[in-house]
Amino acid sequence: MNKNDLISAVADASGLTRSDATKAVEGVFDAVTGALAKGDEVRLVGFGTFSVANRKASMGRNPRTGEPMQIKASNQPKFKAGKGLKDAVN
Repeated sequence: MNKNDLISAVADASGLTRSDATKAVEGVFDAVTGALAKGDEVRLVGFGTFSVANRKASMGRNPRTGEPMQIKASNQPKFKAGKGLKDAVN
């Protein structure tokens, strides 16, 4: 499922127009992105938790040349599935 498929599914399930469903989906994505950018986590009970993980700087290797290279520290978005989502999939 891609973003357009998700928007169509939301429109069908909620009875919203496609443009209203697009605004709703975009709003959810923007809210989650904004919260993660501030360092907060987003908990959706039964679905899962979005959070930010801090990755330390490390040494790696360039796959083409094999030479060592420094990989800088970064923040990575993370998602942990909740019980309801796990149960629905299994």
